[in-house]
Amino acid sequence: MPDWSTLILFAAAAAILVFTPGPNTLYIIARSIQHGRIAGIVSSLGVETGTLIHVAAAAFGISAVLVSSALAFNIVKYAGAAYLIYLGIRTLLTQEKVAAAETIEEKSLRRTFSQAVVVNVLNPKTAIFFFAFLPQFIDAERGAVATQILCFGAIVVMLGFTSGSVYSVLAGGIGNVLRGNRKFLRAQRYFAGSVYLGLGVTTALTGTTRR
Repeated sequence: MPDWSTLILFAAAAAILVFTPGPNTLYIIARSIQHGRIAGIVSSLGVETGTLIHVAAAAFGISAVLVSSALAFNIVKYAGAAYLIYLGIRTLLTQEKVAAAETIEEKSLRRTFSQAVVVNVLNPKTAIFFFAFLPQFIDAERGAVATQILCFGAIVVMLGFTSGSVYSVLAGGIGNVLRGNRKFLRAQRYFAGSVYLGLGVTTALTGTTRR
């Protein structure tokens, strides 16, 4: 296990990276404005579930394969880009409906969660984040490397969920106040769809970026 000084240093560095808005944050904000703070929090939970999968992949060496193989990296990258673009197009084509604030069906929440998991699992940049960032804090003399990676990864997940929840509450609160307004409904649909499309295109065209 890492020592406490290393854990504190890592947590501080990770907090700066996690709380700085990046693609995952924009995705969560778009969900929150579109469907409310509950959907945003569920999306954050889904994103961090995807992060857990990346942490496990890093711990057991799978991320190294993804990063070292251009073919594997591109397959995951373009699959993730295509999925985000699909979400964007579907959002833009879906007609808005006036609904009560905070009202979302359980089935929709399950779909929201699963979509968030897929979005982050198919984001190879998250794998690169762990592959490039975590080794700086690994000390082989402190025990098994895999255990240390899982420990650091758990910190990132907790910080990520906290950050996502904060953004969800703030963005969802704004959306809930205005959700009965037809013009706002149209605007938030265009905003959310454009965010998904933008993230998809960015994922397809760029190499590495912030988590």
